[in-house]
Amino acid sequence: MSEIGIVIVNYNTRDRLRDCLTSLQASRGVSFVVFVVDNDSPDGSAAMVRAEFPQVPLIESTINGGYAYANNLALREILALDPAPPFTLLLNPDTVLPPDALAQMLAFFAAHPDAGIVGPKLVMADGKLDNACRRSFPSPELSIYHVLGLDDRFPKSKRFARYEMTFLDENETTEVDSVVGAFMMLRTETLRQAGLLDESYFMYGEDLDLALRIKQRGWKVYYYPAVQVLHYKREASRHSERAPYEFWRAGYIFYKKHYADKTPLPLRAMIVCGLAVKGGMKLVREMLRPLPPPPNASEIYS
Repeated sequence: MSEIGIVIVNYNTRDRLRDCLTSLQASRGVSFVVFVVDNDSPDGSAAMVRAEFPQVPLIESTINGGYAYANNLALREILALDPAPPFTLLLNPDTVLPPDALAQMLAFFAAHPDAGIVGPKLVMADGKLDNACRRSFPSPELSIYHVLGLDDRFPKSKRFARYEMTFLDENETTEVDSVVGAFMMLRTETLRQAGLLDESYFMYGEDLDLALRIKQRGWKVYYYPAVQVLHYKREASRHSERAPYEFWRAGYIFYKKHYADKTPLPLRAMIVCGLAVKGGMKLVREMLRPLPPPPNASEIYS
């Protein structure tokens, strides 16, 4: 039986995917199965996997249905395994893992039975911390700070910088609200309890949404910097004109889904106006329509 089921969603990052899979092959002290989901890449990524990693199960989507959609294709396969791996890892193709990373993560889970999700320290190519690897949920208060840029202006403030927690020592193990989907390891049981990723999100936000649903079921989320992983970041989205819009659209979906009904009307108006300014007329038009149920609602709501 594999200890970890790993899902890598790829879009147009063939060479990074090759490096990621090569680093996984060097992993020590742990058994795992890797599913690569190619989101209809035009760069030959799927052909590369077939030719160079024939042992890796490859799911070729005929559409680019987004990050949540693609992850769920493989997550369903993992949950259907008999027996299913006790742990599941969402991993981006633009990451490179040290050989002991997976074994160290499993050891952390063993020492923390309350941990539902654990993420490592993600370091970008320039040596800086990827701040998204330890976050608070974007509550109405934190959303306002972010829209106003106060978190960037005051990165050491425990009040304004709570979203990315930049006031903390980056080498301190910390309980957080969420880690990032670039490397998010979960107990598979938490997926059975909370459900799959919400496919209402195209990119961004779905990892926060899943972490919130898992925490609501009593599990904790930890940032564990003793494991350090290289993350090139935005390799798939940096040339996408859609990415900035989807970032603010994800913020709107998350807010509407989890906070809007509990927000006083004046504050709600302020938040929605801020998101509208950032997201533009396309997002405004979406805001004027009722938020539809997610395409996979039966899989995320019990």
